[in-house]
Amino acid sequence: MSRASILFASADAVAATASASSSARSATGGAVTHPDATWPVASNAALRVGASFKPAYLDELLADTLPDTFFEVHAENYMGAGGPPHRALSALRAAYPLSVHGVGLSIGGSEPLDDAHLARLVAVVRRYEPALVSEHLAWSSHGGRFFNDLLPLPYTAATLQQVCQHIDQVQTALGRPLLLENPSTYLRFNTSDLSEPQFLREVVQRTGCGLLLDLNNVVVSATNHRFDVHQYLRELPLASVGQVHLAGHSEQQDEHGQRLLIDSHDRSVGADVWALYAVVIAAIGHVPTLIEWDSELPPWTVLKSQMAQALDVQRFLYSGTGITDRPTNQAAEVSDAH
Repeated sequence: MSRASILFASADAVAATASASSSARSATGGAVTHPDATWPVASNAALRVGASFKPAYLDELLADTLPDTFFEVHAENYMGAGGPPHRALSALRAAYPLSVHGVGLSIGGSEPLDDAHLARLVAVVRRYEPALVSEHLAWSSHGGRFFNDLLPLPYTAATLQQVCQHIDQVQTALGRPLLLENPSTYLRFNTSDLSEPQFLREVVQRTGCGLLLDLNNVVVSATNHRFDVHQYLRELPLASVGQVHLAGHSEQQDEHGQRLLIDSHDRSVGADVWALYAVVIAAIGHVPTLIEWDSELPPWTVLKSQMAQALDVQRFLYSGTGITDRPTNQAAEVSDAH
């Protein structure tokens, strides 16, 4: 499926959904829920900040008023037919836009995608009509075994071809573009003949997918592999970034006594990640930004404060033009200033 076909199909689907949602809300006087599968529609330009959704927060989220806010869920948590997870997510979806984030497709794997898993992902996307759909540049299954991790891959011509084939397959099945997330890594392959940004740039050019730029992952990998974060960003196709992730990381030492960062998602966003976020927003303008927090969950007010901090960065940098505006320079130059 060509990039143009995907984009036109996606636009048609959004228009049809908007029309259905408008009619349904007129008839019911408010938001409607599954099984009609007609939900309130928000443009991606209105999605400013969001957070990982955890059911423990549901009552507070529904009682709160959070304009231009979205919430992200892991697709694999909602691949069952029904039950409490779907009841909670349906209630949330009636109030807020969603982002669906896959963790198990194994897009970077050497084997064909699991057709049953892809079908389940498609079903989740069709059921909840998220504003954004994303997956990882990683592999997590091999030989019929599934691993509870996102594992790295060598950046070679062969893996590039395989990844592009997988993304084409996913985008064709979804009928919409996918956002591909840069990984956090703890080892690199001697066989790689492309840098990670070069690899991602080639994937975007060949498939028409977008990027989910995880800035915590950039900081983690840069620290672990001793590369410059600003050079990394300069090599990326930043104009293709459709979402940003911010998260916290923990720190250890490797066997040589060097700093080793772990992408732990169990604490507030670090100062180094906030600094890099300001650089990115200055370069590309507003982009939907998500605070990831998956363990050692804090009170909802803490996550809400982190979201407000991201919004403050956007407002500070684009107070003159409006934070939903992107700079006219789509080449998105990154400065060394930090």
